[in-house]
Amino acid sequence: MIDIKLIRKDSKEVEAKLKTKDASISLTQVVQLDERTRVIKAEVEELKAKKNHLSKEIGEKKRKGEDSASLMQEVSTFGDRITQLDHELIEVEEKLKMELAAIPNIPMDDIKVSHDPKENVCIKTFGEKPTFSFPFKNHVELNEKLEMFDFKRGAKISGSNWPIYKNMGARLEWALLNYMLDIHLDNGFEFWLPPHLVRPEIMFGGGQLPKFEKQLFKIHDEDYNLYLIPTSELALNGLHYDEILKAEELPLRYVSYTPCFRREAGAAGSSERGLIRMHQFNKVEMFCFTTPEQSMDMFQEMLKSAEQILEGLNLHYRDMLLVTGDMSFGASRTVDLEVWLPGQNRYYEVSSISNCTDYQARRSHIRYKKNEEKPELVHTLNGSGLATSRLMVALLENNQREDGSVSIPLVLHKYLNGITELRPEV
Repeated sequence: MIDIKLIRKDSKEVEAKLKTKDASISLTQVVQLDERTRVIKAEVEELKAKKNHLSKEIGEKKRKGEDSASLMQEVSTFGDRITQLDHELIEVEEKLKMELAAIPNIPMDDIKVSHDPKENVCIKTFGEKPTFSFPFKNHVELNEKLEMFDFKRGAKISGSNWPIYKNMGARLEWALLNYMLDIHLDNGFEFWLPPHLVRPEIMFGGGQLPKFEKQLFKIHDEDYNLYLIPTSELALNGLHYDEILKAEELPLRYVSYTPCFRREAGAAGSSERGLIRMHQFNKVEMFCFTTPEQSMDMFQEMLKSAEQILEGLNLHYRDMLLVTGDMSFGASRTVDLEVWLPGQNRYYEVSSISNCTDYQARRSHIRYKKNEEKPELVHTLNGSGLATSRLMVALLENNQREDGSVSIPLVLHKYLNGITELRPEV
């Protein structure tokens, strides 16, 4: 969440910045609820002070043998009013919390203001789009002979957009995951394998609840109330939920591998068949905890680690600095890495590096402390490193040959026992 103190200081300025992300945002309700909480607290303090004063008077009268019945009656009314206000305060503070939780993070000042993703700013390109001297195929067409994925059996088991990886599809997927993890480990990240199901408070802390409730898969019965992770960012952020870290420990660089689960898949047309958009996909995730002073340097570190993977695979990509209206809910700055997919004739995101500043830390109560100084909120950063499904598409479509075979990038050979190409099944 953003700091309520910022809204108190200048709600109109904060609202104007938030509207660059979502034009429908209004802080009116937040301001009204915040003002009501302060009014209630002030009245409670005043009543408590009067109650204490009268209680002393009652004590004096009793010691002197004087009648204190009227004062005692007055004190009892104060107690009833304080109880009433305390109950109201709990309700108002909960409403305020939920209103604040529905507000996204504020974009950094240097981010281009726009709600049109077409205005995202290209800040880097690597390589060039491949050219083919033959009619090239998309990955679904290539798979007809390569038999790396089984979309029909996946649909039979779980429904549409739940593909099955088989044979060389499974092996190449595993090779990609190991290759990416090795890159991040060499770059100083610590490897974690977190749970795939997390508690509601962890989802709230990461910024998924309450806004994205309908996009999540969940288990809710008499024994469990858990959510399947849409990204391991949530679990990694939850590692230090409600903790105070030591300043000398920071930055913390974490990397994980998990499957990811999302309801949002399946709405696109035929151009996004196959592995382009799925309910379940594999992803290597980077996540970092830093001081505010370290976060922008860490942002660049994470970006370079993701770029290193794509460059090792010799895939044409571009870095896009997202405009205000295209950033994710919790991000203050985001760069998407987009690879070229010939079969779709467009770029697709395979990594998104975001600086969430103190937004998740405030929701998750994650702070750091330097010596005896007052604890401060950490900054959190997340980044795909990378999501494999579209990366698999990129490898197949960009490295295809006229006979339907596909060359495998050199960096993956050692993870495949020396296999250098994919050959169509006879």
